[in-house]
Amino acid sequence: MKNIVITFLFLVACIYHSKSQPVYSTKTGTAYFFSKAPLEDLEATSNALYSYVNTSNGDVVFIVAITSFKFPKALMQEHFNENYMESDKYKTATYKGKINEPLDFSKDGDYNITTSGTLNMHGVDKPVSEKGIITIKDGKPTLKSTFKIKLADYKIKIPRIVVENIAEIVDVSIQTTYAPHVIEKK
Repeated sequence: MKNIVITFLFLVACIYHSKSQPVYSTKTGTAYFFSKAPLEDLEATSNALYSYVNTSNGDVVFIVAITSFKFPKALMQEHFNENYMESDKYKTATYKGKINEPLDFSKDGDYNITTSGTLNMHGVDKPVSEKGIITIKDGKPTLKSTFKIKLADYKIKIPRIVVENIAEIVDVSIQTTYAPHVIEKK
């Protein structure tokens, strides 16, 4: 977990040099996924999604520790980490991209956006473009997005014995509430 925090702070520091407008960040965003399958639905939630958005250039980053996902059943969580995501080897899923539309973060409202970037999961980088909604209220942005991930695109293999338990495509939702980013001094 310490490595994730260091990586997150490094990425923020890399873009922080542009001080004309603020950088917003969160360490408590939510990532949720759902797999509808014939025998059993599979779902998990992480409340440890790190994210930042740089309002001057539209850079956006999301980092989630694979082991931070919590499942309703302990055995599901164990199989997810050990057999499918290999979380000892691939510790995080990371998205680095840009908001494609110009956006005035000083103006309250709901804004439909798209981002284009690279999703790294299970050691595979894949270019993606996703839609979302940024809501700005009293100068505080929140972001919501729902998208689909095809497991085969990220070389996540499902053994034949459980192929009826896990869908090939999973639904993913993220939600973040941002605050102005402050670099912590130690």
